[in-house]
Amino acid sequence: MKNKLFTFGHGYSAHALAQILPSDWAKVGTTRSQERAVVLVTRGITPEIWPNKMSKIDLQDTTHLLLSIAPNENGDPVYNELADEIAAMPNLKWLGYLSTTGVYGDHQGGWVDENTPLTPATKRGRMRVLAEGQWQELASKHDLPLHIFRIAGIYGPGRGPFAKVRSGTARRIIKENQVFSRIHVKDIAQILAASIDKPNPGGIYNLCDDLAAPPQDVIAFAAQLLNLPIPEDTPFETAELTDMARSFYSESKRVRNDKIKNELGVRLIHPDYRAGLLSMIKAAGSA
Repeated sequence: MKNKLFTFGHGYSAHALAQILPSDWAKVGTTRSQERAVVLVTRGITPEIWPNKMSKIDLQDTTHLLLSIAPNENGDPVYNELADEIAAMPNLKWLGYLSTTGVYGDHQGGWVDENTPLTPATKRGRMRVLAEGQWQELASKHDLPLHIFRIAGIYGPGRGPFAKVRSGTARRIIKENQVFSRIHVKDIAQILAASIDKPNPGGIYNLCDDLAAPPQDVIAFAAQLLNLPIPEDTPFETAELTDMARSFYSESKRVRNDKIKNELGVRLIHPDYRAGLLSMIKAAGSA
């Protein structure tokens, strides 16, 4: 049977995966708007408008299902609408749920791994824990090949510090002992593909590079690559930040990635932010 990837929420990370899958795979992704559907067609993706009360999603011939829609207070919207249909999928070989390392909460710069208890410090993190639990319960009940991917801060072409540094709006927010883990989108794609090649139902993986670093260091390195002045330091306590931005600084941790290497055999394309940003500069037009 022909392999078919169906993605709920075909966004940045999902498209990076679709790009590296074999050309003979069928690739379908949901989007909310007709305008976005047109864009997906140009990228080789068959679009589905969802949610859509006028038509029903057909998952019968899907072999690989990727869940990439943010949860809400009630958990995962795909689970809440389509759990029964997904449980009954006859040809499902692999089910991937894209979560976040935010489920671990704040560890004051300490290390976490896949066995660390989930103690989210933000509303977003608590919603992710709820969604993970929903899929785990469904997978256990119906023997589904569920894999959970807890992703650190995502960057890559079109997403990175360069635009803000160029425009002069980048800020080096300084908070003592604050570190973030990150991962380049190409590494997300290769890790998902490695899991598809070597499925381990029930597996949970942290997706991050080898170097958790203070955010101000990333801004400084980006400025250096652009030969622009390094933005001045701004103390966190006096920085004007949105509630969303401020919430990111409520958690500080270093995320271990040994499992993707030891179990999936992944060798990171961009093992730290320096390698990732440098590759973006070198790639014409990608920064």
